[in-house]
Amino acid sequence: MLEEIKQTARVAGYLWEKGWAERNGGNITVNITESLDEAVKSLPAIAGPFPIGTVLPCLKGCFFYCKGTQKRMRDLAEDPMSSGAIIRICDDCASYEIIADKVVMPTSELPSHLSVHNYLLAKGSPYRASLHTHPIELVALTHNRKWMEKDVATRMLWSMIPETKAFCPRGLGMVPYMLPGSVELADATIKVIDDNYDVVMWEKHGVFAVDTDIMSAFDQVDVLNKAAQIYIASRNMGFEPEGMSDAQMQELSTVFGLPK
Repeated sequence: MLEEIKQTARVAGYLWEKGWAERNGGNITVNITESLDEAVKSLPAIAGPFPIGTVLPCLKGCFFYCKGTQKRMRDLAEDPMSSGAIIRICDDCASYEIIADKVVMPTSELPSHLSVHNYLLAKGSPYRASLHTHPIELVALTHNRKWMEKDVATRMLWSMIPETKAFCPRGLGMVPYMLPGSVELADATIKVIDDNYDVVMWEKHGVFAVDTDIMSAFDQVDVLNKAAQIYIASRNMGFEPEGMSDAQMQELSTVFGLPK
């Protein structure tokens, strides 16, 4: 458990250093159930129960580390248990309790994060971490309508450097603008993840990534944004980047057994 929380703190620091986490921007939610011993699981609640706003049957008895609402990533990096908390999902699957360390209320986007985790468990996914952040160059792309078309940005980003396709083989799913934190945004995100994406772009807002752990989720976003930086750097130098050909990208998929 401590290692997972330390890893979360490291990622929070990376997000701040990259300029992806202005003020209290971004959220992290990690399912830490499997890393807890019975002593921690049986801790009494220090606050709650609080309603989630929806019923999530697959999360009964699950435990999550959550970034706190109005908390800054740069502060979480220094002291994760002052800017986040461990919560336990109650038996009614519709509410949660805070069990450690302090009464830090989770992110206002908790219902949408937990809805995704409920979906992941229901489909038997090994993914346990979700990350929402604001990578500058990827967000910039969404201000041009053509990049919001299905897989147009994915193909461009894959073509910028081989590592993008190798390390983000499912590409970048797209969700049109919706109110941040809304149930509609959560539902739309789940639909895109269900269409075989690990990283979802929220138009004019940011990305939502899922993976086995929070560092892996960060890595996918980092690689995708590097590709966007290469594209924008080329345009700033006065030319349209050629990119890798379809044949070259297919060769990568074949040699490394990539899913798309």
